[in-house]
Amino acid sequence: MRPRSHGSVILSAMGAPRVAFLPDSFHEVNGVAHTARNFTAYAQRQGLPFLSIRAGAPGSRGSAAIVTQDSVTAVDLPRSRAAIAMEKDLSFDPLFARYSASIGRALHDFQPDLIHITGPSELGIFGAYYAWKMGIPLAASWHTNVHEYAGRRSARLGPRAATWIEDAALAATARFYRLARVLYAPNEELCTLLQQRTQRPCHVMRRGVDTTLFNPAKRTRAKDDDTIILGYVGRLSVEKNIAMLPRIEAALREAGITNTKFVIVGHGGDEAALRASLPTAAFAGVLRGEALATAYANMDIFVFPSDTDTFGNVVLEALASGVPAVVTTGGGPKFIVHDGQTGFVRTPSLMAEPIADLVRDASLRQRMAHAAREYALGCRWDAIFDDVYAHYPAAAHPDPAP
Repeated sequence: MRPRSHGSVILSAMGAPRVAFLPDSFHEVNGVAHTARNFTAYAQRQGLPFLSIRAGAPGSRGSAAIVTQDSVTAVDLPRSRAAIAMEKDLSFDPLFARYSASIGRALHDFQPDLIHITGPSELGIFGAYYAWKMGIPLAASWHTNVHEYAGRRSARLGPRAATWIEDAALAATARFYRLARVLYAPNEELCTLLQQRTQRPCHVMRRGVDTTLFNPAKRTRAKDDDTIILGYVGRLSVEKNIAMLPRIEAALREAGITNTKFVIVGHGGDEAALRASLPTAAFAGVLRGEALATAYANMDIFVFPSDTDTFGNVVLEALASGVPAVVTTGGGPKFIVHDGQTGFVRTPSLMAEPIADLVRDASLRQRMAHAAREYALGCRWDAIFDDVYAHYPAAAHPDPAP
């Protein structure tokens, strides 16, 4: 495979670039996979030449599967039985290198102008390697605060050790992202951090929402049901700060509020502990499609205590469903929720107070529900990915860094 000159890359308004996309996750239930699926669907809708190389669905076995539909070619590479589970639906395959020739052939046949990765996974490493080998630009989007996850999960080692691990993880990840010519991140804070750490241009890449699927019209609860449903959707793990949920329930009870009930959607390693501390909650497991849309629409208030999320797809889905959200001052969700209009933004220890206000004031819930829906209607996937493509030409510029 002969390296190509960057000068030969066509990244201009004259024609759409041929993009090879190698995401960390595609078939799983998480924000990266959700964005990756929508990015691939966007390319197909727009008739853009697009190659999507990704790990196969969890549990899939066998050889690589290649499917071309319209302008998009998809390559699914099943993980081996040696794959190491990172979460219930996430894993890292130490034997993924067996696909090196398959990935190389797919890229050679497609002849991309640019390779776009989403992180230092098996696919991200291959994407960075082949961008170098083929002599074409690399773009990278940051979707997960891996360094914060590492810090939270090592907290049992003590605060000093956890801080050192988080700092080391950030330094290593930033070094990897520095291989790319142009970066994307889901909020302004992360873009600033990445630009400082990598000396690369970074552009905000927000996420969209399907407002037809996630819609207040999907509500099925009886009109005379006066229970206030507090909803949470997401992974049940320590980095999501789910320990705040039982504390919020206790604070509401202390305030004399007894007509609330938590509905928890998702799974994760800390589910058993959360069930024990929230015995009155309903645990729905993982939901998708119409079942998930109905679950959102049947909520009255969305509670999301995570301060490690880079964006918070679930928050936007709740807003689209006409559900005001209460989120923390940390992470990306604070950029989605307009404080006092579509919900509230508070430090974790102060989240119970605005939730209590919403429980007590039906008119406030109604006003915020309407404003939440109106905001979500303006979040279109096509506009977001149009912007991604608009910044690809920056990747063709000569590398200014040593």
